[in-house]
Amino acid sequence: MSDQRKSSFATVNPYSGQALAKFPVIEGEEVDSRLETAGRAFDAWRKRPIAERAAVVGRAADLMKERKEQLAQIITLEMGKLISEARGEVELAASILEYYAQHGPDFAAAEPLDVEEGEAYLVSEPLGVLLGVMPWNFPLYQVVRFAGPNLVLGNTVLVKHAGICPQSALALEELFRDAEAPEGVYTNLFVSHEEISRIIDSPVVRGASLTGSERAGAQVAERAGRNMKPSLLELGGSDVFIVLDREGLERTIGAAVAGRMANTGQSCVASKRFIVLEDVYDDFVDGMRREFQALRPGDPADEATTLGPLSSEQAASDLADQIRETVDQGAELVTGGHRIDRPGAFVEPTIITGVKPGMRAYAEELFGPAAVIYRVADEDEAVALANDSQYGLGGSVFCADVERGRRVAERVETGMVWVNHPTSTQPDLPFGGIKRSGYGRELSKLGMQEFVNRKLVRILPPDAKLRGIAG
Repeated sequence: MSDQRKSSFATVNPYSGQALAKFPVIEGEEVDSRLETAGRAFDAWRKRPIAERAAVVGRAADLMKERKEQLAQIITLEMGKLISEARGEVELAASILEYYAQHGPDFAAAEPLDVEEGEAYLVSEPLGVLLGVMPWNFPLYQVVRFAGPNLVLGNTVLVKHAGICPQSALALEELFRDAEAPEGVYTNLFVSHEEISRIIDSPVVRGASLTGSERAGAQVAERAGRNMKPSLLELGGSDVFIVLDREGLERTIGAAVAGRMANTGQSCVASKRFIVLEDVYDDFVDGMRREFQALRPGDPADEATTLGPLSSEQAASDLADQIRETVDQGAELVTGGHRIDRPGAFVEPTIITGVKPGMRAYAEELFGPAAVIYRVADEDEAVALANDSQYGLGGSVFCADVERGRRVAERVETGMVWVNHPTSTQPDLPFGGIKRSGYGRELSKLGMQEFVNRKLVRILPPDAKLRGIAG
């Protein structure tokens, strides 16, 4: 193995471009040893009372709140998130752990079934060791929404984090260890992409979850399917933001900017395609342009900064290429569209209009500070355009008439739709998509029903009449 591969996990500050730390990957026997430890840990962990498992997750939540500033600084250092947003991510992640610590035991309780004779009930049993392949854009939140419910349920987890946030990965592993999770219950893995397939193949591993790109998701799903193991995928998104009227337009514009620019636009559920009825279109575009042009780039660790860098130089370069090629194909550049002439992975806040089928920005996800705005004649055209996408993660509908908003929301083909608020997330609401945005649900009670054996127990008296057998 080359030295480059051995150092594939590295902290590179996207604001300065400075390489700060490298961490070697593990392979072969060392990976197998971690898998065996996780397997042994599962045998003991599943036998502990669920209240004890929930208490460990609850302690992890408390430690996360105590370490909020430390964790936020690591996130900002590694992937460039504005420090205020990094603190918000820590708070959200802690709230998810708290939620499952409090409600997880009830979610996993036996569920009685109504039968004519005897008893029948469903029990929720853990499957075993799970692999989580996690992304860089929310290095805490997206890990705990996988780990939290599964640890309470009794599964043990292996986490392969993104290569650009190794210090976030190590901080999380330390946090669960300090919360008194036994060795092997939560395990960080610095492994190569090639090693992931071998891990999924292992008989020790019983399921796999991935949040990330379509390509990586397809590879994990294919490997899990080959091994007859369940998988969960949360992939890309190109969320719509439908504007049906001008009432409360300033609030709508503010919501549009927040929905697009949170995390510098690097969110699967960021608002990306703005579909606006023609009688409000011009004012909406002017308002968005004004707000975008007011954003100021700077150090994401500085409270005054309103535009942070993208996560890496590659991410900034890729987005700039998508914008340039879309404009070359005939779209109109309203504002932005270029790299910012300063050090760091910065791209100007960008608005594109006149995008048509066949252009890159029509079909591809723009992962950064770039918005595409469409003009439509009515809500039928808005819904048709919204659904003309390979993605189906989230979306939002803005209008004064809530019933109209509900009607349109129910016609949008996504896993989640919010009315009068950009797509968001909270512990008690299910999160997930359809189409090429993936499958399965995380968070809420559903988050404990993905990697679980919903086992039927049927009890009849000894003299019960024998029934026909089918299967």
